[in-house]
Amino acid sequence: MEFWKFMFVPTILFMVIVAPMWITMHYRSLSRSSRSLSQEDRESVEQMLETVDKLTERIATLESLLDADHPDWRQQDTGACKRRQADVE
Repeated sequence: MEFWKFMFVPTILFMVIVAPMWITMHYRSLSRSSRSLSQEDRESVEQMLETVDKLTERIATLESLLDADHPDWRQQDTGACKRRQADVE
């Protein structure tokens, strides 16, 4: 019985001070490690960025073709966009 009386205070101190800090630091380190991207995710992001660049070039090409064929197409589209936005709202 003397052993349990001796270990009572250290056990309570461990449970109140050390264990919560230990658990907090453990899960904080897990969340930090999960924030970084895996190699597969990085490759996927790179592929998406390349696709975005290609699509941006295509849009620029289409806009230049429209500018050449129909110079006032931007002003005509503004009214249609406003009508679509009003329909959505």
